[in-house]
Amino acid sequence: MNEFRKKALELHTRMNDLLKKAEGEARGLTEDERTEYDGWKEQRDQFLTLAEEREAQEKLDAQFAEPATRSVGPEGGLESGAAGGTQVRVGADREAEQPFAHFGEQLHAVVRAALPDGGEVDKRLLHLNSLETRAATGLGESNPADGGFLVQKDFNDELLKKTYEIGQISSRVKRIPIGAGKNGLKMNAVDETSRADGSRWGGIRAYWAAEAEAFTASKPKFRQMEMNLHKLIALLYATDELLEDATALGAVISEGFPEEMNFKVENAIINGTGAGQPAGILNAGCLVSVDKETGQTADTIVYKNLTNMWARAWGRGRVNGIWTINQDVEPVLMDMGITIGTGGTPVYMPPGGLSQSPYSTLFGRPVIPVEYNATVGTVGDIQFLQMAEYLMIDKGSIKSASSIHVRFVYGETAFRFTYRVDGQPTWNSALTPFKGSNTLSPFVALASRD
Repeated sequence: MNEFRKKALELHTRMNDLLKKAEGEARGLTEDERTEYDGWKEQRDQFLTLAEEREAQEKLDAQFAEPATRSVGPEGGLESGAAGGTQVRVGADREAEQPFAHFGEQLHAVVRAALPDGGEVDKRLLHLNSLETRAATGLGESNPADGGFLVQKDFNDELLKKTYEIGQISSRVKRIPIGAGKNGLKMNAVDETSRADGSRWGGIRAYWAAEAEAFTASKPKFRQMEMNLHKLIALLYATDELLEDATALGAVISEGFPEEMNFKVENAIINGTGAGQPAGILNAGCLVSVDKETGQTADTIVYKNLTNMWARAWGRGRVNGIWTINQDVEPVLMDMGITIGTGGTPVYMPPGGLSQSPYSTLFGRPVIPVEYNATVGTVGDIQFLQMAEYLMIDKGSIKSASSIHVRFVYGETAFRFTYRVDGQPTWNSALTPFKGSNTLSPFVALASRD
């Protein structure tokens, strides 16, 4: 491991420790922690880029040091493979020990290995111990043309990491990886629906007792959460022209696919039905939907809507909550004001007006435009969400495979990416407070105003 990677690992460990601390306290990152985390992430990524560039340079140095023509024998040349003429290049062992320099390079090697006649299998695709790759899946594990090679594990992990880093919502949920041999998760959760005496933690009760008075026992009540992994699939057809440029191919996949997978995951977090996909917040039993004001005009949002939503948000988790809005809501917020006598003050706009940047907060919490919220006037156009109360499980990294056969006559190679995931709110119902009758929730939306 070169010095660049050691430094990157040190920063990555700090980031993990920060996330574990927040997870242990069942909360999201504070503003200061988020700033610290993002700073470490930027430095880590810079060191990783330098490490990859250094390793690629070392690989080229080794190639330039070798004879221009390889001899046929144990140290060089070609051997026949199992794929009807596909050949495995038998180079020095150090070639198999070196990882691919970048994503596109490995995808390019996968395509060459799958060619039916005269294809060449890069030994790095077959070297199990150092690269944690697997042979082709399909009709036979020895035949790469049947199913293609899985992508190098660190590239799969990078796809998954980018999927969550892109998202303003998915990056804030509580995630639990599911280990080998498991397809879901069953766990006990506190069944608390009220904060009244005798109902906290589902049944725990403390009381003031007089001398010699008999004690009354109490105990918590639990419910079982069950989650089962669902399959999210993305398929890419790469043309022969695109395949000729490994760098461009890697860029298309490493940018486009995480963005699309993040879109589907985040949309399910908000709108998911729970049938074949994660259960969405808008369909959850714990959602609080705040009614519109009497006589309120259709397709509007008024200041009283916001104060009522804030009052229904679970107080303990507000510090890490976010507002999400459809972008159509922004003009409504910018026009919103509080009447004071014969004048007033803006709700969302700073005193400098349009000459300065609008505030991106309400009640001190970030306001984030997302595509998953409904347009103005429909339930869910504006929401207050405490994402630490949403649990997501996944089966490790994104799995990948390829095939030249699906679109062979079109001159295209198919790359398939599979991600297994599920999610649901950790609350099963809204919470009745100790005093007062308005229920509270970590997820609050504004009801329809049609």
